[in-house]
Amino acid sequence: MTTDPAVLLEAVERLRSSAGEVRLPLDLERAAPARTARRELEQQLDDYVLPRLRSLDAPLLAVVGGSTGAGKSTLVNSVVGHEVSRAGVLRPTTRASVLVHHPDDARWFTGTRVLPGLARVGGDAAGVEDPGAVRLVPTPDLPAGLALLDAPDIDSVVQANRQLSRQLLSAADLWVFVTTAARYGDAVPWDLLREASQRGTSVAVVLNRVPPEALQQVRVHLATMLRDQGLGQSPIFTVPEDELEEGRIPERHAGRVRGWLHSLALDARARAVVIRRTLDGTLGSLGGRATALAGAGREQVEAWRVLEQGPRTAYQDALESVGQGVQDGSLLRGEVLARWHELVGTGEFLRSVEVGVGRVRDRVTSFLTGKEVSSEPLGEALQSGAAALITSHGQVAASTAARSWRQAPGGRSLVEAHLELGRSTPDLAEQVERLIRDWQRDILEMVREEAGSRRTTARYLAFGVNGLGVLLMLVVFSATAFIPTGAEVAVGAGSAVLAQRLLEAVFGDQAVRAMALKARQSLLGRVEELYAAQRSRFDAALQEVAVSEDALAELESSAAAVEGAR
Repeated sequence: MTTDPAVLLEAVERLRSSAGEVRLPLDLERAAPARTARRELEQQLDDYVLPRLRSLDAPLLAVVGGSTGAGKSTLVNSVVGHEVSRAGVLRPTTRASVLVHHPDDARWFTGTRVLPGLARVGGDAAGVEDPGAVRLVPTPDLPAGLALLDAPDIDSVVQANRQLSRQLLSAADLWVFVTTAARYGDAVPWDLLREASQRGTSVAVVLNRVPPEALQQVRVHLATMLRDQGLGQSPIFTVPEDELEEGRIPERHAGRVRGWLHSLALDARARAVVIRRTLDGTLGSLGGRATALAGAGREQVEAWRVLEQGPRTAYQDALESVGQGVQDGSLLRGEVLARWHELVGTGEFLRSVEVGVGRVRDRVTSFLTGKEVSSEPLGEALQSGAAALITSHGQVAASTAARSWRQAPGGRSLVEAHLELGRSTPDLAEQVERLIRDWQRDILEMVREEAGSRRTTARYLAFGVNGLGVLLMLVVFSATAFIPTGAEVAVGAGSAVLAQRLLEAVFGDQAVRAMALKARQSLLGRVEELYAAQRSRFDAALQEVAVSEDALAELESSAAAVEGAR
């Protein structure tokens, strides 16, 4: 034990606080046992370690536990000398646990010093069937300094009973393990005995209902098994198979167990040895348990990062695909190409492009001066094409991100809890339309600013701000170095070149290149913001299962502090 109990208590309180901050929300392979281990760690700190550190002189709590039908309640009644715990005839028995204590020790148990999560009921409430309660039974037949707690079956078919039994055993200064000649080799009790050994818990074994002819053989075998588990110093009490007397073990057999327990109660030094052995063992186990919990938490962090990256990659790929689609000329086909032909025709202007750029400006100017040009159909076709491109890749990104979660550790249950993530938001198309309209306003404003004093020239007036804006969109939706493949693509490429030449006739080469770059960046910036908003749904879902690395570091630090204070 530490030479300064206050320092140790403070360190354990810090450990309890930090353990409560560790979350394990993702359904990873090791998550379920880690959650169980965390719950058991918190319960043992609350139920046993902290109460014991705060009051080392409190009565020794002996928890009587064992398998179904081993005779735990019968043993408790026999030790006390009268019925205090109702033996279960039907299995499983669901009832409040029974804590028997001397009346002078009532102050140690009536409050929430130990087992704070269990409600207290009076000793006369024998029929209480609430497993979340503990029934306090004061009796002068049990000496002061000792309390007996009759726990549920450790192998009960009712999960809540099994969990409560483990919780109560973890709160014990002394575990009185009751088994029978027929059941002492069962796996479940030995799993708990192994844990008790690893944590340094003091254990006594009552081997009940042993046939007299097999008593020596069974006892030797049980002693060997206990020694193999590091429990060779644990006392063994054998109770031969015999008729019960008034529902209790005959005095000639029960007297040995009662005498040993009473001697612990009456000998302060012996009682302190048992208490300190168990407390030291439990304190020694805290570091490893906290480290294992922190390890499970770091697995959660790594899995969380993988989940975080999935949607980011999906929407980044979508943005890059839109960027490629904006520049590769794929939008200058179909409906867009038809509307362009309606605007300028196909023959004369394309031939002019082929002859050479040098004469295009003059011919375009003379052709267009004074002629009213309607660019609205072409503009609408460009809008529709761009909107379809952005919407399609947004929808693909949502399904791709959801699929990445389904395939990642811990992600499937997250997707199942948020099925809507597999699809874009219902208003995506509307958002995209608004995005395109806002972008068009940017383009028109750009054209107005660039035109400046040119607004009265024939070339400017021939198209007007709307027409020039549409021509700029055509240039934006074409590659800088476009290599045509196929007839339709070749015509689309020629259309983009012609649109660029028409703009250059008004603004000049350098201005057109700068405007096209700025317009493209504006569009992709808006798309990036739109996709970020769509991806934020995944981010919000991830925040529900976030794991704090700071909490894990604090857990490890507090565990080290406990180790240093011991």
